[in-house]
Amino acid sequence: MRSNVDVVVALGGDGTVNEIVNGLLTDGVHDGVPALGIVPAGSTNVFARAVGLPNDPVEATGVLLEALRAGRRRRVSVGRLDERWFVFAAGVGFDAAVIAGVERLRQKGRKSTIRLYTRVGLREFFRADRRRPQLHIDLPDGTVIDDVYMAIVANADPWTYVGERPLRPTPEASLDGGLELYARTRMGIVSASLSLASMARRRPRGGIGASVSHDLPGLVIRADTAVPIQVDGDLLGDREKMHFRCVLEAISVIT
Repeated sequence: MRSNVDVVVALGGDGTVNEIVNGLLTDGVHDGVPALGIVPAGSTNVFARAVGLPNDPVEATGVLLEALRAGRRRRVSVGRLDERWFVFAAGVGFDAAVIAGVERLRQKGRKSTIRLYTRVGLREFFRADRRRPQLHIDLPDGTVIDDVYMAIVANADPWTYVGERPLRPTPEASLDGGLELYARTRMGIVSASLSLASMARRRPRGGIGASVSHDLPGLVIRADTAVPIQVDGDLLGDREKMHFRCVLEAISVIT
């Protein structure tokens, strides 16, 4: 029961935050939804850092306590993929396949590390069919983007981190606005490498071999065959059609 609950604090990583947000929004967005506090304790903590919290859990606890005393709350937008809410990003295709590969190895006892993600990412890149893109994207204005290899639908910037370095395919993404779309239309070795290097720059130069769309209220992604999808780093399985939408000022975050 949530009656008379004003604040719920998530202690964990992005997966924990995602689960709690989905619990808070079980019956939709309304004035009775408790505010969200976060003590980051995961490996990446993308959302916590996106709202301005320190990545260190002790420092973040201090900020949280001070914000509670001062009554500081920030309304932020939240994305939705079909029935599932997400707070910073959803991925369709390649990046979800990488997460799936990492999860399979973690179930066998491997530790989640940058080296593991890199190894699995390279394996999935060379394993993928890079001659036949499977995705088609319908934008709200009627535009259709065909021949897409992978897509990132972002609610915040950055998309993720490699160590302390942010990767920013959609640097204009904001927790105060609509969704951003990064759709890769080329997956050659050179274009993918240049794109990755661009994402890691202090000032990203935009999509290289990609189509980027800004401040979208929603979109639809269709796949020729079922492809893996993920939200906030958690796998949802394989699907052929995905409906995305943005809900502005959906939750309050203690910052």
